[in-house]
Amino acid sequence: MAEILVVDDEEAVARIIERALCREHHVRVCYSAVEALKVARRINPDLIILDIVMPGMSGLEACRELRRDPVLKSVPILFMTALSRVEDRVEGFEAGADDYLTKPFDIRELVLRVKAILRRARMEPPESRPLQITIGALTLDCQTHEVDTGEKKALLTPVEFDLLYHLMTHPDQILSSERLLREVWDYPSDTGSPDLVRMHIKNLRHKIEPNIRTPRFILTVSRHGYTIASE
Repeated sequence: MAEILVVDDEEAVARIIERALCREHHVRVCYSAVEALKVARRINPDLIILDIVMPGMSGLEACRELRRDPVLKSVPILFMTALSRVEDRVEGFEAGADDYLTKPFDIRELVLRVKAILRRARMEPPESRPLQITIGALTLDCQTHEVDTGEKKALLTPVEFDLLYHLMTHPDQILSSERLLREVWDYPSDTGSPDLVRMHIKNLRHKIEPNIRTPRFILTVSRHGYTIASE
């Protein structure tokens, strides 16, 4: 059973999530971000479901703290929050979230997203994966998760690495958000949000593009999806 840490200052919401997941997973509940950091360092959970707006330390601050922790930096984090503006989602993903679900939420969607996140986190890297991939001026180190553009280097999060790796191993294809959700994040149809793809593409561009307004490496094909530049 996976160890899931649920963090929400609203007890009723936290208990709803706990009841939805406790049949298949071991669920622990915390009502503050400060408490959650202490518990996370003690149990090293498989997934953290984290509210954003809480008294004292916010979920965003807690997420950033977790990403700085050498032991917990790769633990998947799912934000569960009432903040639904695009700006809020951007801030959440920039803080290091793997996924973002807004309240009120559908229990079935929550369960499916949790399953997809855990399944992806448990997948072993394929033995056939090369040591590095080079497309044009872009080189991705598959061991260190570092990307080199020829002008600068950047260390990618596990989610960013998976996305860029998939794009670079399909250099002649235009990949829709729906296809990326299915093939990179392992979400069943109609359960993942295109915002997830869009925000992680945005974060990747901030790390590798000389100018994010005129991308050189990750190109958007209007109404179709994304592709990696081969030259």
